Amino acid sequence: MKYFPIFLDAKHINAMIIGGGDVAARKIELLLKTTTNITVMSEQLSVSVERLINTHKLSWLQHNYREGYLKNCNLVIAATDNNQVNQNVAQEASELKLLANVVDQPELCTYITPSIIDRAPILIAMSSSGSAPILLRMLREQIEKTLPDGYGKLADFSLKFRDHVKARVKGIRNRRTFWESTLRGSIGQLILNDQNTEAEQQLITSLKEKIAPPKGEIVFIHTLDGDPDNLTLKAHRELQFADAVFYDETVNLTLIEYVRRDADKYPQDIATSVLINFQHALELAQQGQKVIYLLSGHHVLPRNEALVQSQITYKEIINGR
Repeated sequence: MKYFPIFLDAKHINAMIIGGGDVAARKIELLLKTTTNITVMSEQLSVSVERLINTHKLSWLQHNYREGYLKNCNLVIAATDNNQVNQNVAQEASELKLLANVVDQPELCTYITPSIIDRAPILIAMSSSGSAPILLRMLREQIEKTLPDGYGKLADFSLKFRDHVKARVKGIRNRRTFWESTLRGSIGQLILNDQNTEAEQQLITSLKEKIAPPKGEIVFIHTLDGDPDNLTLKAHRELQFADAVFYDETVNLTLIEYVRRDADKYPQDIATSVLINFQHALELAQQGQKVIYLLSGHHVLPRNEALVQSQITYKEIINGR
C-alpha cells in the first residue's frame, strides 16, 4: 500500500487551513464534522469561509501565509492557488513533522483525504491512492446504494449491548455468529424502523436462551491457482470467521488479506505437499477455534488417524467450485 489507512481521534485535532477561498471552505466543512478546533490563515475570505468562521467561531489569522504559525497545530491544509506558498507550507510542516495536505499537489502531501461514506458512527473511507478518482466514485456509489441511511443505528445498538453479549456468549466466533444473525434478522429491521424497545426486548429474550460453547473445526481450502477472484462465497465466509490460519510459501499470500484481521497466522516452513501440520491444527480446534488450512493447488488430503478419531469436525473446500 502506498498510503496507510488511519482514523484520527477528533478531540486531538488542531487544524490550520492556509487559504480563504472556496476550496478552503470545502476542507473546513469536512473538518467541522469532527472538530471546531480550526484556524484559518488568509488575508481575504470568500463569503463561504467567512460564514463558516462566524457561525462556528473559528480562529482567523487575518494575513496570508507566514512562517512560524504552525507550531501549535498538528494538521495543516494548504488550499491556496499559489504553488510557491503551497511548497513553503509543505516544507515548514515537514520540518515540524506535521500531517500536511496540499490540495491537488499529492507530491507535497504527507496524507490525503479519502472518499467518505458517513453513516455515523459507521465510517467508510476509500482511496484509489490518487490513481483513479472516477473508478473510486463509481465504487462509492455502489456501496452507498447498499447502506441504508440508518445503518449507524445498528452500530449504536451493538455498542449498547456489547458487554451483555460478551458476558453471555462465549467465544469470538460464537459472538460473531450471534451478532450477524441478530443484525441481519428481525431485530436489525426493528432497529432500522426505530422500534428500539421491541428490538431490545427480543435481544434480551435471545440472550436468556442457552447458548452452546464454541465448537472447534478445521476447514481445508484447496486454493487451486490461488486467484482471490475465484473465492467462493462459502470460502470467503469461512475465512472471515477464522480464529487461526495455516499456510505455506506456495500459497498466494494475497489470500491472507481475506482472513479475519485478528486471526492468528501460522506460516509453515515445510510445503503442505510434503507435510500437513495436522497435530497443531487439531490442538487449536480442540480449544474451540475455527482453523483454516490453506493448501496450494488441489491434492488429495492424506488420511490422518488423530483427526479421524477425534470428534473435531473437518471439511474441504475447493476454491472456485
